[in-house]
Amino acid sequence: MYQRILVPVDNSVTSRTALEEALRFAKNEKAQLRLVHVIDLAQFAWSANEFLDVPQLQSALKEGGQKILSESALLVKDSGVEAETALLETWGGILAKAIVEDAKAWNAELIVMGTHGYGGLTHMLLGSVAEGVMRYTPVPVLLVRNKEKNE
Repeated sequence: MYQRILVPVDNSVTSRTALEEALRFAKNEKAQLRLVHVIDLAQFAWSANEFLDVPQLQSALKEGGQKILSESALLVKDSGVEAETALLETWGGILAKAIVEDAKAWNAELIVMGTHGYGGLTHMLLGSVAEGVMRYTPVPVLLVRNKEKNE
């Protein structure tokens, strides 16, 4: 069915739930997994940079992203599946577009990702990476929602 599965990961319970679902697919189909984490290096550069050490904050973002990828890859490996990882960087771009571009470049056949399922004002204020991926991608997307509320 799907042999190349891309999984965006972050540090949330919802992301972990999506990764576990992707693992089920990968085991059943003997598929390849690619775990990606996206960071926006511009988020500190636009304001108060005279008070902040922007390069240090960007370095911390990269280190944190690599840690998330390493922990996720270890979970995958402990399940008997191998995965490649990639830290995707954007400079003030749309995170969803970075995920979609990587999925295209890697020839992903499926994207599995978590969604918080926010609606109303919360959705309007926070936006939705999952919704953006759905809007931009030509690749099928499986959205996984965590059963617990207020994660």
